Amino acid sequence: MTRPPRSRSSAGRPPAPFEGTVESLGDRGDGLIRVPDSGALFYVPDALPGERVRVRPLARKADGWTTALDAVLEPSPERITPPCPHADVCGGCAILHWAPDAVAAWKRDLVVRALARRGLADACVRATVSLPPGTRRRLNVGLRGRQKAAVVGFCRRASHELVDTPHCLLPTPALARAMADLRRLGPSFLAPGETADALLTDTDAGLDLVLTPPKGPDLALREALAALAENADLAQLSMGPTPAQAELLAGRRALSVDLGGVEIRPPAGPFLQPSREGERALQALVLEALADLPARAGVADLFCGVGTFSLPLARAGYRVRAHDNAPASLRALARTGRVEASERDLFRAPLTGSDLAELGAVVLDPPRAGAQAQVQVLAEAGPPRLALVSCAPGTFARDARILVDGGYRLEWVAPVDQFTGSAHVEVVARFVRDAPAGSPRRAFLLP
Repeated sequence: MTRPPRSRSSAGRPPAPFEGTVESLGDRGDGLIRVPDSGALFYVPDALPGERVRVRPLARKADGWTTALDAVLEPSPERITPPCPHADVCGGCAILHWAPDAVAAWKRDLVVRALARRGLADACVRATVSLPPGTRRRLNVGLRGRQKAAVVGFCRRASHELVDTPHCLLPTPALARAMADLRRLGPSFLAPGETADALLTDTDAGLDLVLTPPKGPDLALREALAALAENADLAQLSMGPTPAQAELLAGRRALSVDLGGVEIRPPAGPFLQPSREGERALQALVLEALADLPARAGVADLFCGVGTFSLPLARAGYRVRAHDNAPASLRALARTGRVEASERDLFRAPLTGSDLAELGAVVLDPPRAGAQAQVQVLAEAGPPRLALVSCAPGTFARDARILVDGGYRLEWVAPVDQFTGSAHVEVVARFVRDAPAGSPRRAFLLP
């Protein structure tokens, strides 16, 4: 390694450019180089393990330095030409330059390492289930007005600068067409330099668009957006600071989504899994995790959203109680008549031991922060079976440790990669308790 001079970095200025070998990839997909004598850590974008690179340190961060990759001197055999023409400028993807098989192995390793840090190194972690590009049905994109065509895309890496991405490989064909429509029609509702955010969802009834524009909906803007909905053949167009606060401006068709064979009519901007294919993979894994439940067993689906898991579980014959803090989604779920849906803030008011007393299983799909408060109750008084779904290996491993300490066995963990090009990975895990905590269960004890 050509070591960076310590005198400059000690003064708070970036060290000089240097050459080094990438040891590994960090959890966000950056290559890591550690200077042996000082222990300084350098984060290198677009680099792969084992590569010798020339880097230019840029800025100090809490545990090291960010850098720019000036040259790959000795490339990895796993390096490929990124399949996206925007890979060198767009910050939406971080690892498109890595061979898919290597990415799948690395994402599994993210889960393995997270569990090992919590003393669960012996957990059975399956091979990653990987989804292809062109399947993302839900995207947040940025818009910026221009004279002839709007900029539609994502921010440049480590920047707030919006990059136009007309050939993004992530979205479904319907979403890609909608992004092209926004690019073409953007000048009708965005003045040059004005910006907006757009949440696009590809539903079974057509496209749902929730806009967060720079100003309120005056008459001219309402008319322009109504024309946009017509010209782009949107099912619905809403506007507001968040999907939950959005005002419906054009409702041409009711939204519709098939969840495990049950149709639901969700609210605007529904929280759905990023892809239909990933959703089906997760649903199958949750059903597998609970496959040995007796018929008509009681199941609680926590952080249920619009019923991604509630409805397939109900269709499989389980009696499902669904809880979340999302009133519009819960109303849509209740209208199916398949589950008992109730509003509950599970962070502040987790289900108690008495709520759990006669359940055969619980399914949890919390946000990235995990479900520590609820998991602590489950560790003390949970049912015989748990299926834990998570999009954050670190908080998943924390919650898994709590459950194992409470008497559960972690039988398997299945990583699912439906975030092509990113460092994100989702997991489903099965937990089993042979001797239920607390008093013996009556109606739903497993044979």
